[in-house]
Amino acid sequence: MLESVLVFLLLALLIRHVMWSFPAQKPVDYNDTPAFDPRTHLNGPLTCDGVIFGPAGRVVSRFTARMEGEWNGDQGVLREWFQYDSGTEQTRVWHLRLAADGRLQAEAEDVIGAGSGHVTGSAMGLRYRIRLAPGAGGHVLSVVDWMYLVPGGALVNRSQFRKFGLKVAELVATIRPAT
Repeated sequence: MLESVLVFLLLALLIRHVMWSFPAQKPVDYNDTPAFDPRTHLNGPLTCDGVIFGPAGRVVSRFTARMEGEWNGDQGVLREWFQYDSGTEQTRVWHLRLAADGRLQAEAEDVIGAGSGHVTGSAMGLRYRIRLAPGAGGHVLSVVDWMYLVPGGALVNRSQFRKFGLKVAELVATIRPAT
């Protein structure tokens, strides 16, 4: 009897994760909303402010970032300069390729292989594996990253980081044109 209950609970948790959780989002969920075009909304000088939550759901880090996007047709480069509340600084350069059907490929030095995603409606979803800096443990994490266009042209970025399928961190940030 106890085994049946445990199997049922595990199955229910699996179904919830696959169908109704943050990673379960699909580009089609945002087909009928205003257009997010990374060539426009991730172009030029940008400002980013965000927080990182640890596995217990508490804020473990805060950051600001300067970003600079540059596009040549469907090929883009997004440079990011992060300043964390600990005083740590980090730089990342994304190389982006956008296909006519909205598929997106993204590469960066700390990303293993290429990230893949899709832009549709007001959202952009991207999945990739990232290697943390040695000072942060050097772990390889799986990332589900979504950006949502909001009225006024700002972006809300939400990312979840998982190891062995378990969420170990979450990032929430806003990205807007620099003033």
